[in-house]
Amino acid sequence: MHAEPLILLTILGMALATYLTRAGGLFLMSFITPSPRVEAWLRQIPGAVLISIIAPTVFLSSLAQTLAALITLLAAIYTKNLLVAIIAGVAAVSLLRLAL
Repeated sequence: MHAEPLILLTILGMALATYLTRAGGLFLMSFITPSPRVEAWLRQIPGAVLISIIAPTVFLSSLAQTLAALITLLAAIYTKNLLVAIIAGVAAVSLLRLAL
């Protein structure tokens, strides 16, 4: 596979910009001590980002995928075990695609 030099340069530039943004944020945060409220808010960001990525897929996909997502969520809530939730989700979507 032959990559154009401009494409490779663009990818490297984006990687550098991403790295500098994250490293800069870590550097700046080393100078301040966030309040407990800010720390609690920052801890919620990963979950909010994950939901914003998953929700459109769940609600705009087939019935089998939507039901499998619900089964996965319930398995995660009741077992509090990520592996069990993943297995339940994969099994559910496979069986529901066959059935529906």
